[in-house]
Amino acid sequence: MSGPGWSRRMLAITPAAIVVGVGCSLLLLVVSWLSETLRHGLWESLPRAWGFDGSTWWWIMLVLTATGLAVGLVVAYVPGHAGPDPATEELIGPPHPASTVPSVLLAATLALAGGVSLGPENPITAANVALACALGVAWRGRDSTPVWVGLAGAGTIGAMFGSPVAAALVLSELPGTDPREPLWDRLFAPLIAACAGSITTLALAQPVFSVDVPPYPGFRPVDIVSAGVIAVIAGLVGIAMVEVFPKMYGLFRRLRHPVAALTCGGLVLGGLGVIGGQITLFKGLSEMKELVAGAAGYPTVNLVVILLVKSVAVVVAASCGFRGGRIFPAIFIGAAVGLVAVRLVPGVPLGLAIGCGVLGVVLAITHQGWLSLLLAATVVMDARLLLPLCIAVLPAWLLIRGRPGMVIGKMTG
Repeated sequence: MSGPGWSRRMLAITPAAIVVGVGCSLLLLVVSWLSETLRHGLWESLPRAWGFDGSTWWWIMLVLTATGLAVGLVVAYVPGHAGPDPATEELIGPPHPASTVPSVLLAATLALAGGVSLGPENPITAANVALACALGVAWRGRDSTPVWVGLAGAGTIGAMFGSPVAAALVLSELPGTDPREPLWDRLFAPLIAACAGSITTLALAQPVFSVDVPPYPGFRPVDIVSAGVIAVIAGLVGIAMVEVFPKMYGLFRRLRHPVAALTCGGLVLGGLGVIGGQITLFKGLSEMKELVAGAAGYPTVNLVVILLVKSVAVVVAASCGFRGGRIFPAIFIGAAVGLVAVRLVPGVPLGLAIGCGVLGVVLAITHQGWLSLLLAATVVMDARLLLPLCIAVLPAWLLIRGRPGMVIGKMTG
């Protein structure tokens, strides 16, 4: 549909899209604030008050195991049972009852604060979609459900990544309700929600995803080879995680009860945290900046250990039942791949290596080509790297095409 009628419909839904986008951002910011406050108390204030270092091995073990127990109790006994298991759902899934939202947010907050290697994207998106659909359907009827799913999904992604472009790129790769409908007709209202979410987040929190790397010296033909090789190697790291994921998921399911599975998962994550250090805990964005800034102080073998520990930790955390997403820690893993690549081949520009590492890992896990490219470019923040990144995504896509994504029981690509 086009013409004045379509324009009037879009203008009519614009206020609702703005409200949804702002609401999605505010919920994200509240959960982020709560989890950061609790994180500060668990990992800094309490250890300091009791006279020990929060990075002490036994404290890492204790906090991660206790976090698993606490989240397990939420999943097992709190009404709503923390909603759907993110291991079985895409980033934007079907709406769930609004009654699940409190338990979803509680489980996500505990995991984020306790050091679990997952990001907030899946539970926050699920909560926002549930709330938007509950309110929107009550207002406009059940037939309007897809509209509210699209608005809440876009608003959350825009708020989370601080850019409406991320939401547009993700939605452009999802199938439309009518293949004859022009892409921008489908994206109009969601993009408004994404803009509202992004503006709200930037106004109140100003998130920064980029790392401090030397400026890219300029394109060289050899960079095409370097970019492709690093992106493929990073893709192989992601593929290895995806291959292990269902096996680990099945192993934890044998424990049958969520309290047992999550407590054991927390214990394993604690052991991994002891091996890799506190830098391998949490969702990974601030830790990525710390790793890149202090990379000179890490021997190559330590960087490899950090890369391996974080990769295993993400698989364990996602498979045992913690509520969280894989995109944020995948960015950390990609940056670690880039740092190792530069150690092995010092002539590769650091920004190129990190960007291609992020690109390959995120692509293998999400099968979202545009989002992977955007995140890689955002992390290194150098427009001159767009050309090698665009070239690098091609062999990486050939590598992951037809393989499963990191979602139990689903094939993507």
